[in-house]
Amino acid sequence: MVERLVSLSVGIMLSTTLLHALPEAFESGADAHKLFATLLAGLLAFFMLEKLALLRHSHHHEGDGHHHGHGHDAREAGKSGWMILVGDGMHNFVDGILIAAAFLANPELGIVTALAIVAHEIPTEIGDFIVLLNAGFSRLRAYVFNLLCSLLSVAGGLLGYYTLDQASGLIPYVLVFASSGFIYIAVSDLMPQMQRRATVKESIPQVLLIGLGVGIVLFLTAGH
Repeated sequence: MVERLVSLSVGIMLSTTLLHALPEAFESGADAHKLFATLLAGLLAFFMLEKLALLRHSHHHEGDGHHHGHGHDAREAGKSGWMILVGDGMHNFVDGILIAAAFLANPELGIVTALAIVAHEIPTEIGDFIVLLNAGFSRLRAYVFNLLCSLLSVAGGLLGYYTLDQASGLIPYVLVFASSGFIYIAVSDLMPQMQRRATVKESIPQVLLIGLGVGIVLFLTAGH
């Protein structure tokens, strides 16, 4: 099921970005050079964030030939669980701001942007839940903390709505920054996952689900 959602997410995220968010930003009248600079900055920012995330998870294991005290891995796993929550909370807060910016630019764009984020967040949250369980959280505790982190998107949405409504000139740049995140996640994270399952039997559903994702976005924005 998660693998299917990854393929669907790619179609939704790329079509939302390339067919709606970026055109909306560039048609706003904002300076094209500044918008492309924002796109470049966003791609590099997400690259660096992923580097930090990878470094964060690169820790030694007991029995790996290094001399750690007993319980070292349990402590490290616990730390990684809390760091996952902090990172996820910040990510959800920013997602809320991005959804607000999209709705302020165009209600239909807001809908497809929210859909793209939800499609990506479902497999991500499942992965985070598993990490929290491995870090020693009980099922109930992992669920509650995941839920609290998810609610930060509501806070981000409210802040984004009232802030960007007063500074509408920033909306195109927020849309482009959001687009850079969608492109980076789809191309550097999700699609390589799909390429690891490269048999014909697995590839056909992947292509069909990407097409379904594109079709959903086109259907939702048919009148735009």
